Order: sequence, then structure tokens, then C-alpha cells
Amino acid sequence: MGASRVFVLAKDGQPLMPCHPARARELLGRGRAVVSRQVPFTIRLKDRTRAESEVDGVQLRIDPGSKRTGIALTDEKKETDAHGAVFAVRRGLVTIELHHRGDQIHRCMQQRAGYRHRRRSTNCGYRARRSNNRSRTPGWLPPSLRHRVDTTLSQVTRLCRYAPVTEIHMELVSFDTHAMSAGRPLYGPEYTQGPLAGTTTRAHLRARWNSACAYCGATGVPLNIEHVRARSRGGSSRVSNLVVSCIPCNKAKGSRSIESFLADRPALLASILTQTQAPLRDAAAMNAIQGQLSEKVATLGRPLHLWPGHLTKANREAMGLDKTHTLDALAVGKLDHEVSDVIVRFPEQVLVVKATGRGSYARTTPDRFGFPRLRRTRAKMHFGYVTGDLVRATMPSGRWVGTWTGRISVRARGQHSLTTPRGRINVSHWNLRLLQRGDGYGYRLRPESTPSTSRKTG
Repeated sequence: MGASRVFVLAKDGQPLMPCHPARARELLGRGRAVVSRQVPFTIRLKDRTRAESEVDGVQLRIDPGSKRTGIALTDEKKETDAHGAVFAVRRGLVTIELHHRGDQIHRCMQQRAGYRHRRRSTNCGYRARRSNNRSRTPGWLPPSLRHRVDTTLSQVTRLCRYAPVTEIHMELVSFDTHAMSAGRPLYGPEYTQGPLAGTTTRAHLRARWNSACAYCGATGVPLNIEHVRARSRGGSSRVSNLVVSCIPCNKAKGSRSIESFLADRPALLASILTQTQAPLRDAAAMNAIQGQLSEKVATLGRPLHLWPGHLTKANREAMGLDKTHTLDALAVGKLDHEVSDVIVRFPEQVLVVKATGRGSYARTTPDRFGFPRLRRTRAKMHFGYVTGDLVRATMPSGRWVGTWTGRISVRARGQHSLTTPRGRINVSHWNLRLLQRGDGYGYRLRPESTPSTSRKTG
């Protein structure tokens, strides 16, 4: 493990090789550099251009994910051992864990659809059918999936501005959802056979539960198809998430979790949970965005190398690294273990970048029925600050006396809310100093996972 490197820009704004934090402090202390950006911390030299510097270049490695994406900047050098054999040494310089908000976008889209459906259908006996003449451009993705591609591309583009990236390595995987549902590898004609082959969902569930309610065992009564994990809680309509239940049990459970509904019947709970399987939503999302993500990254003008997921896993296990997105990104790419290629260091702190958005475009705040409750101000800037700005607050007196740094939520009266490690505080705009404009992301640091004690070798 080692310290994360600091980004360095030349006098003309071109990226140079990242430096150690101690070196950055020395340059700032001598007045040879100024702070260009707070997060990620970047300095700009005042007395040297890129033409006057020696730049070896770094590699950018990406481990895409549905909820989180790992990004790592590395450099590789060739070294010679005592026997004259040449091997590659890979060092991690900066690691970033990007948190997507695709699930939040999906929920907001569902909420908006519910509001619109409620407003359009209330007190409306008949509504003419809308013409089905809306087309979608080639490569169209739903907003929640397009967000994953756009935010990853945004961070990669930003890193290419701050570091001399010479090549990009990305993990490219595709998930076999049919085999994941079966729980084993499938071959040939087995892909055409599933749990519903030759039958229907209702017939399959009635046969599975012997035409009895899965919750109370009642027979000879009307049976409904019930979602074990309610759709309002993220449950899917896969057959593994369905059971048959009588009407009273269906109403009694509602949208409650199965654990709370069957808390007093642990044996029945265990029996039902054995049939449920992990949702395939994340796997389907990755299958949908992998192609477009690789195409977008390839337009950045750097050589792009795509690597299979099993190679990343082999590299990670050979180096004894834990399973995290950032360490997976560090292990993306070829490592020849026969000639002792090795990863010698990784940053001890990870920069966590969380997509927060830039606010809402809605002009009103709705109630729980979708009707306007109050009007929102059209101005987003108040006293020179916008929600999401990184600021430093100097409190002269009171309970929170001292200096605090964090992101703010602005108010029209000038008494803004500041997020600190100890909680949220109210601070006047007179006591604030702007450090960095909000860019739609929140930043924090977390320690990297320590290496595994059982180190495996190639």
C-alpha cells in the first residue's frame, strides 16, 4: 500500500506525471505551484511546460459495474531480476470508486409515470388512444442505463485531462442470464428449456405448491399469483420470485417483506427462500451498456484494450488482493505470471465519487398523490452559491466554532446548510469561502481493503 498520487498540470495546462503528496506540498510551499482543483487534488506548476518535462505516461484501467465502477491509474516499468529475466512491475497511482445513481433514476421515472397516470386518468371517462408514432434513435438506452455510460465516460475524460494517459484497459464481460438462472452451465439445446417450457406460469406454480396456498396451505380456494419480494421493493416477475397464495394471505402480506410476514414461521420462511434467486437486473444492465461504453471510451483518442473478466479474477487472486471494484480495476489487463509480472503497490485511500445530479428541473414540489404542494424557486444560486458547491466555513463563535469543509445546500435567506463529518450545520453565507463549484458529484475518501493473508502465486 502507498499514498495516492497528486495530479500535476504544466504551466500551459497539459498533464504531467502525478507526484507524491510530499512533493506537492514542497512545490506549493516554495511557490512553484498553485492549487488548480480541490477534488481530485490537482496542482499546476508555474515555471515548467510539458515540453520541458519528462513524461512517461500512465495507463487507465476500468472495471465497469452496475452500481459501482472501479477506475485505477497505473504505471508499468520493466525490471530485471538476479537471473537476468525481465518482468513487468505495475504500480497503482490513483484509484476511484464511482457510485452510479441508476436505481434512483429508475425510481424517479416510475414515480413520474405514476403521477402522470393519476392526473390523466382521474375524472376521465374516456381518453383517446395516443398515436404510436414515436421512434427511438439507434442505440437508445433508458435514462437509468444511459446514466451509467455517461458518468463513466465523464470520469474517464476528466482523468485524461489531469494525467498523461497513453492507453486504456477495460474489462469486457457478458453475463449468461439463462445459465445464472439454472445455476449451472448450459449446453446446446438446454438453452431452449426453462422452468416454463411446455407450460404456463400459473400451471407451473400450482404444480410446484400442490394447488395450495404457499403461506397457509389452504386448498380448494381461489389462488392468486404472489410476488415473494414485492415489486414496490424491487422484486421482479421471474418465476423464482412467484408463489401462489389465497386472497386473505395475499392481502395480509401486501408489500411487506417475506421475512417480516413469516417471522413467526421460520421453517416455512426457509422453504420459500430456497426457491428465490438473486435478481438478474444488474447482469442485464451490464449486458446492455457494455457495447456502448466501449464505443464511447474508444472515441477519446487513446488505444483501448478489452480484457475478459476471468483474466481480472486470475490476476487478483494471484496477487492476493481482496474483491473490490478498485482492486479489480488495478488487476485489469495482462500479467504474465510465468515471468513473475507483479503488482507491487496500490493506494491506501480510495476517492469515492458519488453521482448526485445537479438538482431537479421540477417547478413544484408534489404531495404523495402527485398534486403540486408548493412552488420551487426558479433561481438556483443564492448569494453566490449553488447546492453542491465545495466550501470552507469559518465559524467565529458558538457550538460549531472552527473551520469546516464540505458541500452545501443553499437557502434563499442566505443561511445555508453545510454537510460536515459531524453532521449538518447552518452557516451564514458571510462565513463561507468557495473552494470548488459543484459538478454533480459528491466526494469522500475511504481506506482500501487490506491484502489477503493467503497470497496465491501464479
